[in-house]
Amino acid sequence: MADSKLILQPGDVSLAALRRIYTGGVRLEMAAGARAGLLASQATVQRIVAEDQVVYGINTGFGKLASTRIAPDRLAELQRNLVLSHSVGTGEPLAANVVRLILATKAVSLARGHSGVRPELVDALLALANAGLVPRIPAKGSVGASGDLAPLAHLACVLIGEGHATAPDGEVITGAAAMQRIGLQPFVLGPKEGLALLNGTQVSTALALAGLFGAEQVFAAGLVAGALSLEAIQGSIKPYDARIHAARGQPGQMAVAAAVRTLLEGSEIIPSHPDCGRVQDPYSVRCVPQVMGACLDNLQHAARVLQIEANAASDNPLVFDNGDVISGGNFHAEPVAFAADIIALAVAEIGAISERRLALMLDTGLSGLPPFLVRDGGVNSGFMIAQVTAAALASENKSLAHPASVDSLPTSANQEDHVSMATFAARRLGEMVSNSAVVVGIEAMGAAQGIELKRGLKSSPLIEAEFARIRETVAYLDQDRFLANDVEAMKQWALQSAWPEALQAILPSHQP
Repeated sequence: MADSKLILQPGDVSLAALRRIYTGGVRLEMAAGARAGLLASQATVQRIVAEDQVVYGINTGFGKLASTRIAPDRLAELQRNLVLSHSVGTGEPLAANVVRLILATKAVSLARGHSGVRPELVDALLALANAGLVPRIPAKGSVGASGDLAPLAHLACVLIGEGHATAPDGEVITGAAAMQRIGLQPFVLGPKEGLALLNGTQVSTALALAGLFGAEQVFAAGLVAGALSLEAIQGSIKPYDARIHAARGQPGQMAVAAAVRTLLEGSEIIPSHPDCGRVQDPYSVRCVPQVMGACLDNLQHAARVLQIEANAASDNPLVFDNGDVISGGNFHAEPVAFAADIIALAVAEIGAISERRLALMLDTGLSGLPPFLVRDGGVNSGFMIAQVTAAALASENKSLAHPASVDSLPTSANQEDHVSMATFAARRLGEMVSNSAVVVGIEAMGAAQGIELKRGLKSSPLIEAEFARIRETVAYLDQDRFLANDVEAMKQWALQSAWPEALQAILPSHQP
């Protein structure tokens, strides 16, 4: 089936559209109206050069060398050298879906009409994305201020015929070959064009968006796993009463309580134990709305920040429609760093509370289930060491959740004396999401085991459907077996996106 077309309106690309770009299967096209603004800002830059005005980034050096004036006949050399000298990244190449987002958001940023570049550069960025040609951008080397300079330089290298790209079949080709495949000659960059390509927060933002989208899936999986665990231990639904959460008024908390009530509606298990003697469940079951609701509020706030940033003009200097060219600091990625840090807090807590529910189920004194969720304990260890894996990853995420945004090291001979560290803040989210997906997956596998160990009454239709999906993924554990494959399969279960509508409706990137 042919890719669907997605029109990018600069300044108004939705979070849902960004998720579609990340997921793939869309053909990108810039809104026709963007061309006028691009041409107008390019004309301003050309006028400045023609009048021999001295303006930073157009005919001067960069950073600490900003006071060095560059002769008109060396401006093309200046821009090319800027790209080449800044291509100093290291590490593994960024994933293709992240680079797609970088290409799209860089195109959107330039198309805002504040960067002074020709429309053909924007067209080329989208052509690379649509052809599945992925510039090879090393993951490390940006401090997230003065833009994501090194990684964006590696992207820009492809446009000038340098560097490398990965083709759809996995072949690594030269930048010149990539340009040839989209029917273009490598660009000879004009005044300010190299700087406009390198300045910007698109790499940090794309990595943070990838972390957000992953966090959403693990969040939804955590709610399903929590509902399964509640049923496995025959917990109480009373703490999810809407009146409790309305009395506090936190929006995420109210939304989570409502979603879990929907998940469990129609359960035969919940009304079957009114006289069980349990007064209160442990916090990891009872306080799911409070904890996961706070996580949801964090994700909602981060989503708002990242959508704004994905649409932002984060170049420097900026060109305005009255002819002014003003140097500022929109390249400083502090908003992205903060957003990534609060996503990290949410992801860590999703895993932390999930691990506690898993530990609860394994403790027969608290859960009423067989020790370690297996018959014939002693001969069988059941989920004993799977919980150790969950504990290890939940603990690892606590260290990874330390805020990156509180760190800073000066660069460029102290001209750039405070930086955001947004790129690392965002990049570490991928590992954290993976860790929490393993934890939540193990919990869900354990909860399904617990339900089956007490099998009699059915849970709700939605939870029974999720139980069936888990059983399609992993089998009941009647005796010890090699569990690593099951753990990996359940990790993938936690990272999928086909969740019940009640959950999708509260995820930020699924909003209309």
